[in-house]
Amino acid sequence: MQVLAIIPARGGSKGIPRKNLVEICSKPLVVHSIEHALAAEAVDRVIVSTEDEEIAETARRHGAEVPFMRPQALAEDEVLDHPVFEHVLAVLQQSEGYDPEVVVHLRPTTPYRSAGWIDEAIAQLVAHPEADSIRSVSPPHSHPYRVFRIAEDGYLDPLMKHEHPQPYLLRRQDLPPMYYYNCVIDVAYARTIREKGSMTGDRILPYIMDGDDAFDIDTHRDLMVARTLLEGQA
Repeated sequence: MQVLAIIPARGGSKGIPRKNLVEICSKPLVVHSIEHALAAEAVDRVIVSTEDEEIAETARRHGAEVPFMRPQALAEDEVLDHPVFEHVLAVLQQSEGYDPEVVVHLRPTTPYRSAGWIDEAIAQLVAHPEADSIRSVSPPHSHPYRVFRIAEDGYLDPLMKHEHPQPYLLRRQDLPPMYYYNCVIDVAYARTIREKGSMTGDRILPYIMDGDDAFDIDTHRDLMVARTLLEGQA
């Protein structure tokens, strides 16, 4: 079974300019994910999808493939993951006849990730051929039972009132287990991306992680926290 890891790393970024090349522990963010993928025993190929020449050169220098550049139309702010991954799979099939069964999605904004986690997630999906994908999740720091909307009349409206009449009043130990998508590891069958037109499909398995192990850098504050915690361990 061929397993392809794809790291999408475009050059544009509004919140943190050139984010995928920002350094943590003296390495650009994209390099961390390349190293994670290369260290995973189950991964056969590691490809970086980018439209940016500097990112492409950095990726190649650290062992990833950049066999083609991403079209600029697929590197704009509003472009979602699916067309980017669909493009990579289509070009590989057309140019090489390469057709992997499993695709691993590793975001360069996650600088802390164990290669063992990647292998475990792949093995978990492969053990369930009836599934479409697997996504890493963690218990939320703020439980959804304690989340409100503000209704049109100005009063608080409990988001989970359909589950319990007063969900926000439950004791912590009585709150049901819930999980949020932490963006650390995604694994999907290639058929899910091609045939279902989706990164996840309908049948998504959980790969459960400790919330303290999940870093997803989106803001300057995220970057500061990651640097403080990870560089302090280095």
